[in-house]
Amino acid sequence: MRVKGRARVDSRTKRLVQRLQPGEIAVIDHEDLDPVAAEDLLRRRPRAVVNASPSLTGRYPTTGPSLLLRAGIPVLDAVGPEVATAVREGDEVELIGDTLYCRGRSVARGRLLDAEQVEALLARARANFPQEVAGFIHNTLNYALQEVQSVLQGLEVPPLRTDFRGRQVLVAVRGDHCLEDLQAIRPYIRENRPLLLAVDGGADVLLACGYRPQVIVGDMDSVSDVALRCGAELVVHAYPDGRAPGLARTEALGLAAQVVRAPGTSEDLALLLAHQLGAALIVMVGSHFSVLDFLSKGRQGMASTLLVRLKVGSVLVDAKGISLLYRERFRPGILVQLIAAALLPALLVLLAAPVTQQLLRLAALRLRLAFGL
Repeated sequence: MRVKGRARVDSRTKRLVQRLQPGEIAVIDHEDLDPVAAEDLLRRRPRAVVNASPSLTGRYPTTGPSLLLRAGIPVLDAVGPEVATAVREGDEVELIGDTLYCRGRSVARGRLLDAEQVEALLARARANFPQEVAGFIHNTLNYALQEVQSVLQGLEVPPLRTDFRGRQVLVAVRGDHCLEDLQAIRPYIRENRPLLLAVDGGADVLLACGYRPQVIVGDMDSVSDVALRCGAELVVHAYPDGRAPGLARTEALGLAAQVVRAPGTSEDLALLLAHQLGAALIVMVGSHFSVLDFLSKGRQGMASTLLVRLKVGSVLVDAKGISLLYRERFRPGILVQLIAAALLPALLVLLAAPVTQQLLRLAALRLRLAFGL
């Protein structure tokens, strides 16, 4: 196998996909490649993916590598962190077998993944998964005891121009099936016109569906410049100690933003914000709430998320995966029945018409004469 293209290099996959162009080679550093990151890569149509880390460690099952292989994208895996310094952004690189070349010399070597290797790693991951879940639950309970007061005491929210009081709020998170779930609930959005609140990259998903977010909450590391400039009110998620790394990006773009300190994830902050500001109902799509969701984000527990959902649960509706609940399949038999149902009334009216009856009598007479009846 021989693949050549321009390299895009970044240790954060969600940053890299914002620059990646079709036909280029993505050089990432993403241990246990999750399906959301893989789908982001697929949308950019790279020629190949080179991963400094193992795309499947065997700790827990993740389907990201399988998605890339099924799409016909080669994955050179576990080449080591040195690739990030050996290959610069925009370099012309060539992948020959299990070796990556840049400027005419070999710069990295790894394993070229195939379906058989991935399935073996997934089998090992499935066997190890109960142990991972046990550790995850233990961490969640321990940290929940430490974080309970900070979640329950409420947020210090500066004045916002967006009014949440008494409104239904749709919170969009860039998670599995977020795009499909948004499309599945279009009738709800059309009829109820909820306030649209996006968490980071969820803003781009809303825009892709033809909706403009009114508020964007997050650390602003996985949302595009286009989404940030769409006119939404920006709320930067700060750590409890006040550090707000996302503020530098909004300032660099010349955009005004409010800063709110909160423990946990930006998704947790979005729910707490909507609840505290008086939302009558919170509908969530693309949420992260399973063990796999959190492990794929590098988190070893979900204490704050558990506490937040306990706090806002009375007004929360989670629509994650609703697009999978029922999928309409085309069946030829249904089409035949619909056509028959539509034609039957017309046929009855036609048969009852005097002209039709005269024509039928004439046809019958001709048949009798022809056959001597």
